[in-house]
Amino acid sequence: MFRVIVAKMGSNEQIERALESWARRDFGDAARIADLKRLSGGASQETWAFEVVVAGKTSRLILRRAPGGEAVARSSEAITLRMESMLLACADAAGVPVPGVLGVFEPGSDLGESFIMRRIDGETIGRKILRDAVYETARTQLSEQCGAALAAIHAIDMEKLPDLPRSDGMDQIRKYETIYRNFDLPRPVFELAFAWLKEHQPAPQPAVLVHGDFRLGNLIVDAQGLASVLDWELAHIGDPREDIAWICVNSWRFGQIENRVGGFGQLDALLEAYAAAGGTRFEPRDIDWWEMLGSLKWGIMCMIMYEAYRSGGDPSVERAAIGRRVSETEIDLLNLLERAV
Repeated sequence: MFRVIVAKMGSNEQIERALESWARRDFGDAARIADLKRLSGGASQETWAFEVVVAGKTSRLILRRAPGGEAVARSSEAITLRMESMLLACADAAGVPVPGVLGVFEPGSDLGESFIMRRIDGETIGRKILRDAVYETARTQLSEQCGAALAAIHAIDMEKLPDLPRSDGMDQIRKYETIYRNFDLPRPVFELAFAWLKEHQPAPQPAVLVHGDFRLGNLIVDAQGLASVLDWELAHIGDPREDIAWICVNSWRFGQIENRVGGFGQLDALLEAYAAAGGTRFEPRDIDWWEMLGSLKWGIMCMIMYEAYRSGGDPSVERAAIGRRVSETEIDLLNLLERAV
């Protein structure tokens, strides 16, 4: 998520020429590229929408690409785009709703490090999903659909996966506490949260494939509900409760705080669907520790965002605005701590 990029940006014309060369190989000599445009989403990768047109038939596709086609990354847990494309293929075979991958490209190719996947219709903006009338039916089904999708992800045979990072709850506590201490900006609520998490560590669950960022913003939702699971770049081997808890973190409810799951549903419904689809039968209390960890992690991520703005490393308004949300996570943590005692 916090990948530091050093890269050259390719022009639209260069990317279009490279895509057309690929399209003619895979779709035939008459194929042409239309409506190429850079999308705004994606903090660490480029995302481009385009169409391949052949004899009047149009295929709507997405190019996911390292900035400039090649990137130098430091201090990042993000997996490579090739690994991400492999995970999409595994998830597709397991019945998880994901875009199909049509092509994978290595650094040094005309497109650089990237892959092409099918474009899925729907919405990713959390506030629109939670408020627009067109998603009213979707909101009644999303908890169960997310539970079933997570069960399918967690059931994927790890022997079929690429060599992913491994990270359990205590690994993440150690990592984020080190980052927090290096800021030398003590925050009493964070200190209390770290102490509580260390004292109440739950017994581990068998390790599974964890998506790592399963929440509104990384899910495509259409009028019928969950259409696709996106952005697998933080996938790792870990505890299944991490994924379930992450979508419960209050920051991902976008103001609909009464609905613990993503602002749209209740945890009981997600857990029931998760168990019915083959996942471990968890109770809501089994998720509490992980939700607190998720809120604490997001608070420290907000500190990282602000430091990027303050230092001039990324002077964007977005980084400054996210940095201001540290105080929101402190309120969330106090509420969670009060519920826990």
